[in-house]
Amino acid sequence: MKSKKILLVTGEVSGDLHGAHLVGAIQEIDPEFEFTGIGGEGLEKRGMKLLHHAQSLSVVGISEAFRKLRIALKLLRELKEAMEREKPDLVILIDCPEFNLRLAGIARKKGIPVLYYISPQIWAWRRRRIRLIAKRVTKMVVLFRFEVPIYQAAGVDVEWVGHPLLDIVKPALPREEAFQRFGLDPGQKTVALLPGSRKDEVGRLLPPLSASALLLRRAIPGLQFVIPLAPGISKTDIDPLLKEAPVPITFVKGFGYDVMDLSDLIITASGTATLEAALLGKPMVIVYKVSSLSYWVGRALVRVKHIGLVNLVAGKEIARELLQEEVRPERIADEALRLLRDPVLYRKTIESLKEVRKSLGEPGASHRAARIALSLLQENHL
Repeated sequence: MKSKKILLVTGEVSGDLHGAHLVGAIQEIDPEFEFTGIGGEGLEKRGMKLLHHAQSLSVVGISEAFRKLRIALKLLRELKEAMEREKPDLVILIDCPEFNLRLAGIARKKGIPVLYYISPQIWAWRRRRIRLIAKRVTKMVVLFRFEVPIYQAAGVDVEWVGHPLLDIVKPALPREEAFQRFGLDPGQKTVALLPGSRKDEVGRLLPPLSASALLLRRAIPGLQFVIPLAPGISKTDIDPLLKEAPVPITFVKGFGYDVMDLSDLIITASGTATLEAALLGKPMVIVYKVSSLSYWVGRALVRVKHIGLVNLVAGKEIARELLQEEVRPERIADEALRLLRDPVLYRKTIESLKEVRKSLGEPGASHRAARIALSLLQENHL
C-alpha cells in the first residue's frame, strides 16, 4: 500500500508551534501519515523528518531577507527534489510567504494540492500577492475572521478556523509553584522581557530592554525581571548581550506561558507573543526594531496603523508600540511605568484584552484545520 505523505514547510517559531499542533490533530484522525519538510523542535517532536531547521528561513525585515536569498534558492531546489522523490499527497505551507508562495507554484505544477495555513498578511502590505495565491493555493485556511471576505473577493477558496492559540496558551504550573520553581518572589511585581525568537532580533532588542530594567528598578524598588528563552535561543546566545546587566534577570527555559502568566507586565517584541500575552490578560509594551532600510521600505508599503498583532486584531492601540528610534531604555521605562503606576489604566487594558480574546473564535482551530487538510486529500483522490 502506498504510504500517505505530507510535505510541510514553516520558517517561524510560531509556525512551528502551530504546525506541530496541526500535525498532532491530523495524526489523531489518521496516524498513518508521514511528514517531512522544514520546521523546528515542535514538528520534530511530532515525528516530522526535518530536511532543514526552520531557522534557515527565519528573518525579520527586507534587508535581512536579501542576506538569506542564496540559502532560500538552495532550499527551493532541495524541496523540489523532495517532491519528485517523496511524491507527497499534500503540501502544507505555514507563514513565510516570500518563500512559500514560490514553493506553492512548484507544487501546483506537479499536481500536488496546496493548503496554506496562517495567511500572508495581504491586508497589511503587498495585496497584489492575492493573485498568486489564487493561482497557486488550493485552500487558504485563515485565523482571523476579517480575512475571509478579502480572499473570497479574489476567488480564493478560503475558510476561517479561529486561532489555535486559544488551545495552546495555557500555563503548565500553578502560579505558586511557578514562582517557587523560577526563584521569584510572589510578593514583588514581576516584569517579563521578551526580546524575540530570532537571534538578530534578540541582538537588537535585548540591550535596550535590559537597560530599561535598571530605570524601572530605580522607580519601583524590588521589581523583578524574567526572560523566557524562546525555542532556538539559548543562554549562551544571550550572555554576550548581558555582560554588564544592570539588574539581576532570571532566565527560564521551557515555561514561557507560565512566565507570562505570573508577570504583572510584559515588554515584548512584536509578533505572536503579543497575542499570547493578550490571551493571558497581560498588559504589555511592544517594541519593534529592524534595519533602517527594512523599516523605511516597510513603511512605504505597509498600509496598517499598527505593528503589534494584538492591536491589529483589536483595530486600535491597546498596547503602546515603540518603533525604531523609540526603542530606548527611557521610553520603554516610561511606558511600562505608565501601566504599573495607574491602576485604572491597567484594569481598562485588561478589559480590552478580553475583547480581543472573544474576537478570535472558539477553541479547536487545529482540529478544524486538520479536517480541512484531510478533505483536500480525499478530493484529490476522487
